[in-house]
Formats: sequence, C-alpha cells, structure tokens
Amino acid sequence: MKFCNPSRLLLAVLFLLSNFPFAQAQTITSPEIDKLVERTMATFQVPGIAVAVVKDGKVVHMKGYGVNSLSTGEKTNEHTLFGVASNTKAFTAASLGLLVEEGKIKWDDKVVKYIPEFRLYNDYVTAEFTIRDLLTHRSGLGLGAGDLMLFPDGNDFTANDLIRNIQYLKPVSDFRLKYDYDNLLYIVAGEVVARVTGTSWSDFTEKRILQPLGMTRSAASYERLRDPSNTIEAHAVVEGNLKVIDRYNLPFGAAAGGIYTSVHDLSKWLLMLMNEGRYGDDLKQGLLTQKVIREQWTPQTIIPYHGKSPFNTHFRSYGLGWFLSDVKGHKEVSHTGGLPGMVSQVTMLPELNLGIIVLTNQQNGQAFRSITNTIKQAYLGMEAHDWVAELKKEEDEYIAEATAYTDMIWADVNKVLKEKKSKVAFDNYVGTFEDKWFGHVEIYRQKNKLYFKSLRSPRLQGEMLYYKDNTFVVKWTDRTFEADAFVVFVPDQEGKLSGISMKAVSPLTDFSYDFHDLDFTRVQAVPQSSAIPAAKRKQGL
Repeated sequence: MKFCNPSRLLLAVLFLLSNFPFAQAQTITSPEIDKLVERTMATFQVPGIAVAVVKDGKVVHMKGYGVNSLSTGEKTNEHTLFGVASNTKAFTAASLGLLVEEGKIKWDDKVVKYIPEFRLYNDYVTAEFTIRDLLTHRSGLGLGAGDLMLFPDGNDFTANDLIRNIQYLKPVSDFRLKYDYDNLLYIVAGEVVARVTGTSWSDFTEKRILQPLGMTRSAASYERLRDPSNTIEAHAVVEGNLKVIDRYNLPFGAAAGGIYTSVHDLSKWLLMLMNEGRYGDDLKQGLLTQKVIREQWTPQTIIPYHGKSPFNTHFRSYGLGWFLSDVKGHKEVSHTGGLPGMVSQVTMLPELNLGIIVLTNQQNGQAFRSITNTIKQAYLGMEAHDWVAELKKEEDEYIAEATAYTDMIWADVNKVLKEKKSKVAFDNYVGTFEDKWFGHVEIYRQKNKLYFKSLRSPRLQGEMLYYKDNTFVVKWTDRTFEADAFVVFVPDQEGKLSGISMKAVSPLTDFSYDFHDLDFTRVQAVPQSSAIPAAKRKQGL
C-alpha cells in the first residue's frame, strides 16, 4: 500500500474539524448568564450584582442585575459603582510597575530606602525587606495581622501609625517562608508611591491608570468619587435578616482596597492587561509594558494547594497583586475583594483571551464564585456543573457546623448568667489595658454589668458576659460585625490579673478581626463602678 502524504492528511483533518460544531470552544450566551445571575441572587440573598465578560478583545456581556440598595430600590446597571476592595491591590502593583519602568525604583529596592522609619519585629527582616516583599504576602506576619487598625472603620489610626506599629506585630513564620495574606503592607506600598512621586497613591493611580484608560466614573476611594450617584449600598445578613449596613470608609487604606468602579470601567482594565498593556483605538496607546505585566503574573509566593478541583488545578501562587493558578492546563490570573457588605472577583485566562468580572453588594463570596465558575467552565468546554447548588450546600454545611459550636458557647454563657451572675467579682477585672500596636482598652463596670471599649477604635465596644474561669465573651453592640470574641484575663506570677488575650468565638469571623494578635497589659486598675465619666454614661455608652 501507499503511504499517505502527511501534509495532505493534516489539511484533511483540519478541514473536517473546522466543519464540525463540537470542535468549536463552548461558550455561554447572555440569556444563560442572565438566568445564572438571577438564580444566584435568589439563592445567596444578594440584592445587586454586575457582571462583565470580555473575550478576544471585546466585551461580549455587560449587565447589572437587581438593585443597588434595598432601601432605595434603584436598579443596578453596568455603570453602577461598587467597592472592589482587594482587587485594588493589582492597581497598586501596577502603579509601582510604572515607577520601575521609569527607573525611579526597582522591585528589589529596600523599603527603608524610601521609608526610613519603616520597622518590623526583626531587625534583619527590616533591613532586607524589599518593595517586592510588600506585595507578596510572605513577610512572616500572620493572616491579617494588624488589620484591627483598619477594621472596623471609624477609628483614629493613620498611615503613619500603621507604619510605626508594624514593628510590634510578632511574626508567626520565618521571613519569606510561607504565604499569609496581609493588608497593611500594601498600604506601605502605597506610601512608597507617595514618597517617590511627591503625590498620594490615590492621585497617582487615578492620573496614571484610571484616567488614561477612560475609567471616568471610578476613583481610588469612595470619598473621591466625582459623581457618587448610582453607587451600591452595603448589605449583610444580620442575625438572620438581610439589611443595609454602614458603608466601610477608611481613606488611608486605599492602596490595599479603596477603589470604587463599575464593570463598564473595570472591563477596560482587563482588556488593557490582556492586550499586553495596549489600549485605545487600534491599541495604539500603551499603559503598562509587557515586562511589568509579566512580572505581576509571575509566581512569587507558593500557596499550598491540596484540594480536588473540577478544573484540574495543581498549584496556586501569588504574584504581584494577583493570585495565579492553573485551570485545565491554562494559566489563571485572578483576585477577590471583600469589604463589609460587598465582595467581588476578577478572573482572567490570558491564553483564552477571556476575562470575567463579578461585583456584588452583599458579603457572600459563594455568589461570585458560582457565577465565575459557571462562565469559566463554559469557555473551557467543560461539562456543565451546578456551581450554585454545590456552593450553597457547602455554605449550609459550614454555617451549620459553626453555628452548632457558637450555640454551645452561648448556651454555657446563658447558663452561667442565670446561675452565677451575682457571684462574679467584676471589680477584679475592671481596669485599663494596653496593647503596643492597638492602644488602650477600658474594662468598666456599669449597673452590675461589665463592658469592653477600645479607645482608638470606639466601634469595638460591648457587654462582657462571663463564660468560665477568667474568661468572658464580649458581645459587640454593633451586631453587623459577626465577630464576638473571647476575652481571657491572664494572671501574673503573683496571681493578679495583669493582662488580656482575645480570640474570635466563631470560625466564621473574618480574619481581619485579628483579636489573636493582641497582647494587653494592665496599666491602670480602676476600682470604681465605671471607667467612663458620668456625662458619657448618660449617653448610654
């Protein structure tokens, strides 16, 4: 027999494949996305969501769903502004990348070169800490260490306080050894931009990134919005009821999570990144160089990954402002963001020229995961998987487990409250306590009840209920926190209660309520019935 001509055989195969629909990449239609989002909103109690999909250099889906606020009923659309929280971190890395390209800094410059007062717990780490280290979550500090200077808002901390106080945070691992997500060091990164340019991170990022890209309604933080109309309000399920909660607002933390934007504006950011830094008509303008983008999308810190994934994910890592992983053999570049009452996700598969943006006005991350995963699996040509049902089941199981634990704690507290209320010697616990980075808190007695109040973060105040031994549970007055905490009084060598440690009660508590990093020492014993002046007691504090 004669051998086939290889080139003719290849042409024949390509011809056959090109004429069969199953050889085309599976996609998801806009009506299908509409149904997906509506179902997601109903399942996870999300009032408003905006979604954009960019593919092959074009926006193929862009739409808002539901309402901006349960209070106003204003409809969400593609121009609705959301706080995207930690999705801001990629903009901070890009701002530094612009300065690298201009020769004003280097990724591996020492931070103390630009911020001489910068100090960490260890002198060697301080001296060796680089701009790259600011962006890669490998400092040795624990998850969310120091975030109580950021959460909740309404405190009196400043960026200078943060830079000064980082030195008191004790590391939980060796320098550059392991991944632990942090926010504080991104704020320091923003300060590097300010020191080098002589302008704020917010001004620089708006002028050099947002404005050139035509992100005209976006701003570096909420209070900088030129037109705050058509902006979402924050929502959360509080003690079983979905409600509007206070908007988080802490301007000095903008470089870690301040940007407000829309899917309309944010799609321009993704298109620029996937076009190797080019944008505008015929991609004639350049913002970031390929080199900077490549550096941001290069793994810097390994993130342990042991799970099983329908996307055949084998590894995860963190680059510069981006999470990096593999999905079905393709590189995935993504990030999430979370503020009280609003969470978001941005995802890119550069090899597929695919970008997905999901912004929400409720703090349930399972909603954006359901939408992103469903869209992503469609473009990857995967068999359909019901992510809404799966993630809802996962959430229900986790909440049930956590609720069972916290119910047990509160049952013990209520039992003690009924049986031993009059026997607890509250005066033994009254006093002023100081933590080196968080400042002073007061434990005071009022009308035979014990109360906790932070002096620098006054929203952290609530009644302390006796649990057992020298342990209380503080029930925060603001019930939107979902962060009630154990307060453990620690005796010294003479048996006197000289210190306090704390820990969140519920495993569902957000890591930014990092009570476990606090180490209070008694600085003043107050034997009187209250540490709060009478004038303030009349106000109900």
